Amino acid sequence: MKIKMGIHKLMLPVILACFAGCTSDKEAKLQAQAGISKTQAETIALARVPQGTVKTSELEKEKGRLIWSFDIATPDSKEITEVNVDAKSGEVIAVTKETPEQEKNEKERPQK
Repeated sequence: MKIKMGIHKLMLPVILACFAGCTSDKEAKLQAQAGISKTQAETIALARVPQGTVKTSELEKEKGRLIWSFDIATPDSKEITEVNVDAKSGEVIAVTKETPEQEKNEKERPQK
């Protein structure tokens, strides 16, 4: 029994390293497809939300389209503004406001 426990402890770092590598490879592949950088997309997104601060950002495929997605907070508001920027053209494709409850529910939903 001790031998099995020891093997599991040794394998955990290997498994985690593989997972981290796979995630990085996926992100690198997506970034290679993007026509604009994260910094460029962030500048475009922040232009839509005066006095906003980016809380999270993500490069993802949504409905077959590669997008930079930014969750932006503004002073004196609990709402988050989500701005989606087309990662190839730089076009703003969606601006939506989310309440803290909607934001929480979105984070709890499994990713596709």
